Amino acid sequence: MKKIIHFLSFSIIFWCASTATPLYADEPDDTITAGYVISRETYARQLHSFWLGQSIANWTGIVTEMVRTSPPFFTDADWGKPTEPSVWGFYAPHASTNDYYFANTSKVWGADDDTDIEYMYQHLLHTNMTSILTPEQIRDGWLKHIYTNETAPISPILFERENFLWVSNEKALYLMKDKGLLPPQTSEPEHNNVHDMIDAQLTTEIFGLLAPARPDIALKMAHLPIRTTAKGEAEEIAEFYVVMHALASIADNSLPMKDRVHWLAHQARKRLSDENYPAKMYDFVRDSYAANTDKNNWEQTRDAIYQRYQAEQRDGYVYKEPFDAGINFAASLVSLFYGEGDIKDTIKIGSLTGWDSDNPTATWGGLIGFMLGKKGIEEAFNKTNFSDAYWIHRTRRNFPDYTPNRDGEDSFPMMAKRGLAIIDRVVVNEMGGNIDATKNNWHIPIHDKRN
Repeated sequence: MKKIIHFLSFSIIFWCASTATPLYADEPDDTITAGYVISRETYARQLHSFWLGQSIANWTGIVTEMVRTSPPFFTDADWGKPTEPSVWGFYAPHASTNDYYFANTSKVWGADDDTDIEYMYQHLLHTNMTSILTPEQIRDGWLKHIYTNETAPISPILFERENFLWVSNEKALYLMKDKGLLPPQTSEPEHNNVHDMIDAQLTTEIFGLLAPARPDIALKMAHLPIRTTAKGEAEEIAEFYVVMHALASIADNSLPMKDRVHWLAHQARKRLSDENYPAKMYDFVRDSYAANTDKNNWEQTRDAIYQRYQAEQRDGYVYKEPFDAGINFAASLVSLFYGEGDIKDTIKIGSLTGWDSDNPTATWGGLIGFMLGKKGIEEAFNKTNFSDAYWIHRTRRNFPDYTPNRDGEDSFPMMAKRGLAIIDRVVVNEMGGNIDATKNNWHIPIHDKRN
Protein backbone atom coordinates (compact mmCIF):
# COMPACT_ATOMS: atom_id res chain seq x y z
CA MET A 1 0.00 0.00 0.00
CA LYS A 2 1.38 3.39 -1.00
CA LYS A 3 1.94 6.04 1.60
CA ILE A 4 -0.98 8.41 1.86
CA ILE A 5 0.31 11.13 4.15
CA HIS A 6 0.56 13.55 1.22
CA PHE A 7 -3.23 13.63 0.98
CA LEU A 8 -3.31 15.48 4.25
CA SER A 9 -0.56 17.95 3.43
CA PHE A 10 -2.90 20.60 2.05
CA SER A 11 -3.55 23.67 4.20
CA ILE A 12 -5.92 21.92 6.56
CA ILE A 13 -6.75 25.01 8.62
CA PHE A 14 -8.56 26.52 5.66
CA TRP A 15 -10.88 23.59 5.07
CA CYS A 16 -13.81 22.81 7.32
CA ALA A 17 -17.34 21.77 6.45
CA SER A 18 -20.68 22.45 8.10
CA THR A 19 -20.25 19.18 9.97
CA ALA A 20 -16.64 19.81 10.98
CA THR A 21 -14.94 22.30 13.29
CA PRO A 22 -11.11 22.40 13.26
CA LEU A 23 -8.98 21.91 16.36
CA TYR A 24 -5.20 22.41 16.57
CA ALA A 25 -2.38 21.68 19.01
CA ASP A 26 1.37 21.88 18.44
CA GLU A 27 3.46 18.92 19.51
CA PRO A 28 7.14 19.09 20.55
CA ASP A 29 8.28 16.48 18.00
CA ASP A 30 7.71 18.97 15.15
CA THR A 31 4.40 17.49 14.07
CA ILE A 32 1.06 19.19 13.97
CA THR A 33 -1.97 17.42 15.31
CA ALA A 34 -4.98 18.80 13.50
CA GLY A 35 -8.39 17.45 14.26
CA TYR A 36 -12.05 17.84 13.54
CA VAL A 37 -15.20 17.85 15.58
CA ILE A 38 -18.01 16.35 13.49
CA SER A 39 -21.64 16.24 14.50
CA ARG A 40 -23.01 12.69 14.56
CA GLU A 41 -26.56 13.97 14.19
CA THR A 42 -25.73 15.95 11.05
CA TYR A 43 -23.66 13.11 9.66
CA ALA A 44 -26.58 10.69 10.07
CA ARG A 45 -28.72 12.95 7.89
CA GLN A 46 -25.93 13.09 5.34
CA LEU A 47 -25.62 9.29 5.24
CA HIS A 48 -29.37 9.15 4.60
CA SER A 49 -28.94 11.58 1.72
CA PHE A 50 -26.00 9.56 0.38
CA TRP A 51 -28.27 6.55 -0.09
CA LEU A 52 -31.06 8.73 -1.48
CA GLY A 53 -28.84 10.62 -3.93
CA GLN A 54 -27.18 7.42 -5.06
CA SER A 55 -30.54 5.74 -5.65
CA ILE A 56 -31.95 8.64 -7.68
CA ALA A 57 -28.81 8.75 -9.81
CA ASN A 58 -28.52 4.98 -10.15
CA TRP A 59 -32.06 4.48 -11.40
CA THR A 60 -31.83 7.52 -13.67
CA GLY A 61 -28.59 6.24 -15.17
CA ILE A 62 -29.97 2.74 -15.72
CA VAL A 63 -32.28 4.22 -18.36
CA THR A 64 -29.28 4.87 -20.65
CA GLU A 65 -26.94 2.16 -19.35
CA MET A 66 -25.04 0.51 -22.23
CA VAL A 67 -27.26 2.19 -24.83
CA ARG A 68 -24.60 4.33 -26.53
CA THR A 69 -21.06 2.93 -26.32
CA SER A 70 -19.77 4.47 -29.57
CA PRO A 71 -20.92 7.26 -31.90
CA PRO A 72 -23.52 8.57 -32.35
CA PHE A 73 -23.60 9.40 -28.66
CA PHE A 74 -26.38 11.11 -26.73
CA THR A 75 -26.44 14.90 -26.46
CA ASP A 76 -28.49 17.29 -24.33
CA ALA A 77 -31.12 17.20 -27.06
CA ASP A 78 -31.86 13.57 -26.17
CA TRP A 79 -32.96 14.39 -22.62
CA GLY A 80 -36.66 13.75 -22.29
CA LYS A 81 -36.85 11.66 -25.45
CA PRO A 82 -38.11 8.06 -25.51
CA THR A 83 -35.77 5.40 -24.20
CA GLU A 84 -33.75 3.18 -26.51
CA PRO A 85 -32.62 -0.44 -26.12
CA SER A 86 -29.19 -1.29 -24.75
CA VAL A 87 -26.54 -3.03 -26.82
CA TRP A 88 -28.13 -6.28 -25.63
CA GLY A 89 -31.53 -5.30 -27.01
CA PHE A 90 -33.30 -4.60 -23.69
CA TYR A 91 -35.20 -1.48 -22.64
CA ALA A 92 -35.08 -0.13 -19.10
CA PRO A 93 -38.19 -1.64 -17.45
CA HIS A 94 -38.93 1.27 -15.15
CA ALA A 95 -38.95 4.30 -17.48
CA SER A 96 -40.11 5.28 -20.95
CA THR A 97 -38.12 8.50 -21.36
CA ASN A 98 -34.57 9.67 -20.69
CA ASP A 99 -35.33 11.57 -17.52
CA TYR A 100 -34.87 11.60 -13.76
CA TYR A 101 -36.40 8.66 -11.96
CA PHE A 102 -37.91 8.96 -8.49
CA ALA A 103 -39.44 6.48 -6.08
CA ASN A 104 -42.10 8.37 -4.15
CA THR A 105 -43.24 7.57 -0.63
CA SER A 106 -45.68 4.94 -1.87
CA LYS A 107 -42.84 3.03 -3.56
CA VAL A 108 -39.51 1.48 -2.61
CA TRP A 109 -36.01 1.95 -3.99
CA GLY A 110 -34.82 -1.30 -5.51
CA ALA A 111 -31.28 -2.48 -4.91
CA ASP A 112 -28.92 -2.61 -7.88
CA ASP A 113 -25.25 -3.44 -8.22
CA ASP A 114 -24.34 0.22 -7.59
CA THR A 115 -25.79 0.08 -4.08
CA ASP A 116 -26.23 -3.53 -3.00
CA ILE A 117 -22.61 -4.59 -2.51
CA GLU A 118 -21.89 -1.39 -0.60
CA TYR A 119 -24.93 -2.29 1.51
CA MET A 120 -23.45 -5.76 2.01
CA TYR A 121 -20.07 -4.37 3.08
CA GLN A 122 -21.72 -2.08 5.64
CA HIS A 123 -23.72 -5.07 6.90
CA LEU A 124 -20.55 -7.16 7.23
CA LEU A 125 -18.76 -4.42 9.16
CA HIS A 126 -21.79 -4.05 11.42
CA THR A 127 -22.43 -7.73 12.13
CA ASN A 128 -18.76 -8.64 12.52
CA MET A 129 -18.25 -5.63 14.79
CA THR A 130 -15.07 -4.68 13.00
CA SER A 131 -13.52 -1.83 11.05
CA ILE A 132 -11.34 -3.96 8.80
CA LEU A 133 -12.87 -6.98 7.09
CA THR A 134 -10.71 -10.10 6.85
CA PRO A 135 -10.43 -12.15 3.64
CA GLU A 136 -12.55 -14.85 5.27
CA GLN A 137 -15.26 -12.41 6.32
CA ILE A 138 -15.45 -11.04 2.77
CA ARG A 139 -15.64 -14.53 1.28
CA ASP A 140 -18.28 -15.69 3.75
CA GLY A 141 -20.31 -12.56 3.14
CA TRP A 142 -20.18 -12.91 -0.63
CA LEU A 143 -21.19 -16.57 -0.54
CA LYS A 144 -24.02 -15.94 1.92
CA HIS A 145 -25.52 -12.84 0.35
CA ILE A 146 -24.85 -13.08 -3.40
CA TYR A 147 -26.71 -15.48 -5.66
CA THR A 148 -24.83 -17.66 -8.10
CA ASN A 149 -26.17 -18.11 -11.62
CA GLU A 150 -27.42 -21.52 -10.53
CA THR A 151 -29.32 -20.35 -7.42
CA ALA A 152 -30.66 -16.97 -8.59
CA PRO A 153 -34.40 -16.42 -9.02
CA ILE A 154 -35.98 -16.33 -12.46
CA SER A 155 -36.11 -12.77 -13.80
CA PRO A 156 -39.65 -11.70 -14.79
CA ILE A 157 -38.08 -9.65 -17.58
CA LEU A 158 -35.43 -11.99 -18.96
CA PHE A 159 -37.26 -15.23 -18.07
CA GLU A 160 -33.97 -16.76 -16.95
CA ARG A 161 -31.95 -16.79 -13.75
CA GLU A 162 -30.45 -13.40 -12.92
CA ASN A 163 -27.93 -12.92 -10.13
CA PHE A 164 -27.23 -9.23 -10.89
CA LEU A 165 -23.50 -9.83 -11.00
CA TRP A 166 -21.18 -9.14 -13.90
CA VAL A 167 -17.57 -9.18 -15.05
CA SER A 168 -15.01 -9.11 -12.23
CA ASN A 169 -17.60 -9.34 -9.45
CA GLU A 170 -18.93 -12.56 -10.94
CA LYS A 171 -15.44 -13.90 -11.59
CA ALA A 172 -14.45 -13.24 -7.98
CA LEU A 173 -17.56 -14.96 -6.65
CA TYR A 174 -16.82 -18.15 -8.55
CA LEU A 175 -13.14 -18.03 -7.58
CA MET A 176 -14.29 -18.03 -3.95
CA LYS A 177 -16.97 -20.66 -4.48
CA ASP A 178 -15.22 -23.13 -6.81
CA LYS A 179 -11.51 -22.49 -6.26
CA GLY A 180 -11.52 -21.59 -2.57
CA LEU A 181 -9.59 -18.38 -3.23
CA LEU A 182 -9.66 -15.42 -0.87
CA PRO A 183 -9.10 -11.70 -1.51
CA PRO A 184 -6.69 -10.40 -2.73
CA GLN A 185 -6.03 -13.56 -4.77
CA THR A 186 -9.46 -13.14 -6.38
CA SER A 187 -8.16 -10.07 -8.24
CA GLU A 188 -4.77 -11.41 -9.27
CA PRO A 189 -4.49 -11.42 -13.09
CA GLU A 190 -3.45 -15.08 -13.20
CA HIS A 191 -6.81 -15.96 -11.64
CA ASN A 192 -9.03 -13.09 -12.74
CA ASN A 193 -8.69 -11.98 -16.36
CA VAL A 194 -11.24 -9.17 -15.88
CA HIS A 195 -9.60 -7.50 -12.89
CA ASP A 196 -9.37 -4.30 -14.94
CA MET A 197 -13.13 -3.82 -15.32
CA ILE A 198 -15.36 -1.26 -13.60
CA ASP A 199 -16.54 -3.38 -10.65
CA ALA A 200 -14.63 -1.95 -7.69
CA GLN A 201 -15.54 1.61 -8.68
CA LEU A 202 -19.17 1.08 -7.75
CA THR A 203 -18.84 -1.17 -4.69
CA THR A 204 -16.36 0.55 -2.37
CA GLU A 205 -16.97 4.32 -2.24
CA ILE A 206 -18.84 3.91 1.04
CA PHE A 207 -15.60 3.16 2.91
CA GLY A 208 -14.68 6.82 2.41
CA LEU A 209 -17.82 7.94 4.22
CA LEU A 210 -17.17 5.45 7.02
CA ALA A 211 -13.83 7.17 7.73
CA PRO A 212 -14.74 10.88 7.69
CA ALA A 213 -11.85 13.29 7.17
CA ARG A 214 -9.33 10.43 7.03
CA PRO A 215 -8.52 9.06 3.57
CA ASP A 216 -5.65 7.08 5.08
CA ILE A 217 -8.06 5.09 7.24
CA ALA A 218 -10.62 4.85 4.45
CA LEU A 219 -8.05 3.31 2.11
CA LYS A 220 -7.01 0.86 4.80
CA MET A 221 -10.63 -0.22 5.26
CA ALA A 222 -11.30 -0.40 1.52
CA HIS A 223 -8.10 -2.19 0.52
CA LEU A 224 -9.30 -5.80 0.60
CA PRO A 225 -12.81 -5.03 -0.69
CA ILE A 226 -11.19 -3.26 -3.65
CA ARG A 227 -8.71 -6.07 -4.14
CA THR A 228 -11.55 -8.58 -4.15
CA THR A 229 -12.16 -7.61 -7.78
CA ALA A 230 -9.59 -5.02 -8.94
CA LYS A 231 -5.86 -4.65 -9.32
CA GLY A 232 -3.57 -2.13 -10.94
CA GLU A 233 -5.21 0.81 -12.66
CA ALA A 234 -8.73 -0.35 -11.76
CA GLU A 235 -7.61 -0.46 -8.13
CA GLU A 236 -6.23 3.09 -8.37
CA ILE A 237 -9.50 4.36 -9.83
CA ALA A 238 -11.53 2.82 -7.01
CA GLU A 239 -9.17 4.42 -4.49
CA PHE A 240 -9.69 7.79 -6.19
CA TYR A 241 -13.40 7.62 -5.39
CA VAL A 242 -12.78 6.44 -1.82
CA VAL A 243 -10.52 9.44 -1.15
CA MET A 244 -13.12 11.88 -2.47
CA HIS A 245 -15.79 10.42 -0.22
CA ALA A 246 -13.50 10.47 2.83
CA LEU A 247 -12.75 14.16 2.35
CA ALA A 248 -16.33 15.18 1.53
CA SER A 249 -17.11 16.04 5.15
CA ILE A 250 -14.29 18.59 5.34
CA ALA A 251 -14.71 20.35 1.99
CA ASP A 252 -15.11 24.07 2.69
CA ASN A 253 -18.83 24.81 2.64
CA SER A 254 -18.19 28.54 2.34
CA LEU A 255 -17.23 27.83 -1.26
CA PRO A 256 -19.66 27.15 -4.12
CA MET A 257 -20.43 23.47 -4.62
CA LYS A 258 -18.51 23.60 -7.92
CA ASP A 259 -15.31 24.52 -6.10
CA ARG A 260 -15.90 21.95 -3.39
CA VAL A 261 -16.28 18.98 -5.75
CA HIS A 262 -13.38 20.15 -7.91
CA TRP A 263 -11.24 20.47 -4.77
CA LEU A 264 -12.15 16.91 -3.78
CA ALA A 265 -11.14 15.67 -7.23
CA HIS A 266 -7.86 17.59 -7.05
CA GLN A 267 -7.02 16.00 -3.71
CA ALA A 268 -7.92 12.50 -4.96
CA ARG A 269 -5.78 13.04 -8.08
CA LYS A 270 -2.77 12.79 -5.75
CA ARG A 271 -3.58 9.12 -5.24
CA LEU A 272 -3.09 8.37 -8.94
CA SER A 273 0.36 7.38 -10.19
CA ASP A 274 1.55 9.81 -12.84
CA GLU A 275 2.88 7.04 -15.04
CA ASN A 276 -0.41 5.12 -15.25
CA TYR A 277 -3.35 5.83 -17.54
CA PRO A 278 -5.88 6.96 -14.86
CA ALA A 279 -3.76 10.01 -14.01
CA LYS A 280 -3.32 10.82 -17.68
CA MET A 281 -7.05 10.44 -18.28
CA TYR A 282 -7.80 12.72 -15.34
CA ASP A 283 -5.41 15.39 -16.61
CA PHE A 284 -6.78 15.14 -20.14
CA VAL A 285 -10.42 15.54 -19.05
CA ARG A 286 -9.60 18.32 -16.58
CA ASP A 287 -7.60 20.23 -19.19
CA SER A 288 -10.29 19.76 -21.82
CA TYR A 289 -12.89 21.13 -19.42
CA ALA A 290 -10.69 24.07 -18.41
CA ALA A 291 -9.94 25.00 -22.03
CA ASN A 292 -13.56 24.79 -23.15
CA THR A 293 -15.05 28.29 -23.18
CA ASP A 294 -18.56 26.84 -23.48
CA LYS A 295 -19.13 24.95 -20.24
CA ASN A 296 -22.49 23.76 -21.56
CA ASN A 297 -20.74 21.84 -24.32
CA TRP A 298 -19.75 18.81 -22.28
CA GLU A 299 -20.24 16.70 -25.41
CA GLN A 300 -17.00 18.13 -26.82
CA THR A 301 -14.94 16.53 -24.04
CA ARG A 302 -16.92 13.28 -24.16
CA ASP A 303 -16.29 12.99 -27.90
CA ALA A 304 -12.61 13.72 -27.35
CA ILE A 305 -12.50 10.89 -24.79
CA TYR A 306 -13.95 8.47 -27.32
CA GLN A 307 -11.41 9.50 -29.96
CA ARG A 308 -8.37 9.46 -27.68
CA TYR A 309 -9.09 6.37 -25.61
CA GLN A 310 -11.52 4.11 -27.43
CA ALA A 311 -10.50 4.80 -31.02
CA GLU A 312 -6.80 5.63 -30.64
CA GLN A 313 -6.07 3.87 -27.29
CA ARG A 314 -3.66 6.52 -26.07
CA ASP A 315 -1.80 7.03 -22.78
CA GLY A 316 -1.22 3.32 -22.23
CA TYR A 317 -4.92 2.49 -22.11
CA VAL A 318 -6.20 -0.42 -24.19
CA TYR A 319 -9.97 -0.37 -24.65
CA LYS A 320 -11.60 -3.77 -24.24
CA GLU A 321 -15.21 -3.41 -23.19
CA PRO A 322 -17.67 -0.57 -22.56
CA PHE A 323 -17.54 -1.55 -18.89
CA ASP A 324 -13.76 -1.12 -18.60
CA ALA A 325 -12.59 0.70 -15.50
CA GLY A 326 -10.75 3.18 -17.73
CA ILE A 327 -13.33 4.44 -20.20
CA ASN A 328 -15.92 4.80 -17.44
CA PHE A 329 -13.49 6.67 -15.19
CA ALA A 330 -12.91 9.18 -17.97
CA ALA A 331 -16.65 9.39 -18.60
CA SER A 332 -17.34 9.99 -14.91
CA LEU A 333 -15.00 12.98 -14.91
CA VAL A 334 -17.02 14.61 -17.67
CA SER A 335 -20.13 14.74 -15.50
CA LEU A 336 -18.11 15.68 -12.42
CA PHE A 337 -16.37 18.68 -13.99
CA TYR A 338 -19.17 19.93 -16.23
CA GLY A 339 -21.85 19.19 -13.64
CA GLU A 340 -20.01 21.67 -11.39
CA GLY A 341 -21.57 20.34 -8.20
CA ASP A 342 -25.17 20.69 -9.37
CA ILE A 343 -26.72 17.31 -8.61
CA LYS A 344 -29.32 17.57 -11.38
CA ASP A 345 -26.84 18.59 -14.06
CA THR A 346 -24.30 16.03 -12.90
CA ILE A 347 -26.82 13.18 -13.09
CA LYS A 348 -28.16 14.37 -16.44
CA ILE A 349 -24.71 14.67 -18.03
CA GLY A 350 -23.62 11.36 -16.53
CA SER A 351 -26.67 9.62 -17.93
CA LEU A 352 -26.08 11.01 -21.40
CA THR A 353 -22.30 10.60 -21.56
CA GLY A 354 -22.51 6.94 -22.55
CA TRP A 355 -20.94 3.57 -21.82
CA ASP A 356 -21.91 2.08 -18.41
CA SER A 357 -23.73 5.28 -17.53
CA ASP A 358 -25.49 4.25 -14.33
CA ASN A 359 -22.21 3.80 -12.48
CA PRO A 360 -20.73 7.32 -12.69
CA THR A 361 -24.16 8.81 -12.02
CA ALA A 362 -24.62 6.68 -8.91
CA THR A 363 -21.16 7.62 -7.62
CA TRP A 364 -21.67 11.36 -8.01
CA GLY A 365 -25.32 11.25 -6.96
CA GLY A 366 -24.25 9.65 -3.70
CA LEU A 367 -21.33 12.00 -3.11
CA ILE A 368 -23.15 15.23 -3.94
CA GLY A 369 -26.26 13.97 -2.16
CA PHE A 370 -24.17 13.41 0.96
CA MET A 371 -22.79 16.95 0.76
CA LEU A 372 -26.21 18.51 0.11
CA GLY A 373 -28.13 16.61 2.75
CA LYS A 374 -31.73 15.48 2.36
CA LYS A 375 -33.06 19.03 2.41
CA GLY A 376 -30.61 20.04 -0.29
CA ILE A 377 -31.71 17.14 -2.51
CA GLU A 378 -35.36 18.09 -1.98
CA GLU A 379 -34.62 21.69 -2.94
CA ALA A 380 -32.63 20.66 -6.01
CA PHE A 381 -35.45 18.53 -7.41
CA ASN A 382 -38.29 20.61 -5.88
CA LYS A 383 -39.71 17.42 -4.32
CA THR A 384 -40.31 16.35 -0.74
CA ASN A 385 -42.01 12.99 -1.16
CA PHE A 386 -38.99 10.75 -1.75
CA SER A 387 -39.25 7.20 -0.50
CA ASP A 388 -36.73 6.15 2.13
CA ALA A 389 -37.51 2.42 1.81
CA TYR A 390 -34.86 0.08 0.40
CA TRP A 391 -35.42 -3.35 -1.16
CA ILE A 392 -32.12 -5.22 -0.83
CA HIS A 393 -33.69 -8.60 -1.65
CA ARG A 394 -34.38 -7.43 -5.18
CA THR A 395 -30.80 -8.44 -5.99
CA ARG A 396 -29.20 -10.02 -2.89
CA ARG A 397 -30.29 -12.49 -0.21
CA ASN A 398 -30.23 -13.48 3.46
CA PHE A 399 -30.40 -10.04 5.03
CA PRO A 400 -32.56 -9.17 8.05
CA ASP A 401 -35.92 -7.56 7.42
CA TYR A 402 -35.58 -4.36 9.43
CA THR A 403 -38.99 -3.08 8.24
CA PRO A 404 -41.40 -6.04 8.47
CA ASN A 405 -44.49 -3.84 8.30
CA ARG A 406 -43.60 -2.09 5.04
CA ASP A 407 -42.25 -2.94 1.59
CA GLY A 408 -38.53 -3.58 1.35
CA GLU A 409 -36.26 -4.76 4.12
CA ASP A 410 -34.65 -1.52 5.25
CA SER A 411 -34.82 2.27 5.29
CA PHE A 412 -32.27 5.00 4.69
CA PRO A 413 -32.52 6.37 8.27
CA MET A 414 -31.90 2.88 9.70
CA MET A 415 -29.02 2.31 7.29
CA ALA A 416 -27.55 5.64 8.36
CA LYS A 417 -27.91 4.73 12.06
CA ARG A 418 -25.93 1.52 11.56
CA GLY A 419 -23.36 3.50 9.60
CA LEU A 420 -22.88 5.78 12.62
CA ALA A 421 -22.20 2.78 14.85
CA ILE A 422 -19.47 1.64 12.46
CA ILE A 423 -17.93 5.12 12.39
CA ASP A 424 -17.96 5.20 16.21
CA ARG A 425 -15.75 2.13 16.18
CA VAL A 426 -13.54 3.52 13.41
CA VAL A 427 -13.02 6.84 15.18
CA VAL A 428 -11.95 5.18 18.42
CA ASN A 429 -10.12 2.06 17.23
CA GLU A 430 -8.59 3.18 13.93
CA MET A 431 -8.20 6.95 14.31
CA GLY A 432 -7.44 7.19 18.01
CA GLY A 433 -10.22 9.73 18.40
CA ASN A 434 -13.13 9.85 20.80
CA ILE A 435 -16.88 10.37 21.02
CA ASP A 436 -18.34 13.26 22.99
CA ALA A 437 -21.60 11.69 24.15
CA THR A 438 -22.82 14.93 25.72
CA LYS A 439 -22.62 16.94 22.52
CA ASN A 440 -23.07 13.94 20.20
CA ASN A 441 -19.83 14.69 18.33
CA TRP A 442 -16.81 12.80 17.06
CA HIS A 443 -13.34 14.16 17.81
CA ILE A 444 -11.20 13.02 14.88
CA PRO A 445 -7.44 13.62 15.02
CA ILE A 446 -5.25 14.00 11.96
CA HIS A 447 -1.47 13.79 12.20
CA ASP A 448 0.36 15.75 9.54
CA LYS A 449 4.15 16.07 9.15
CA ARG A 450 5.19 19.70 8.94
CA ASN A 451 7.01 20.58 5.71
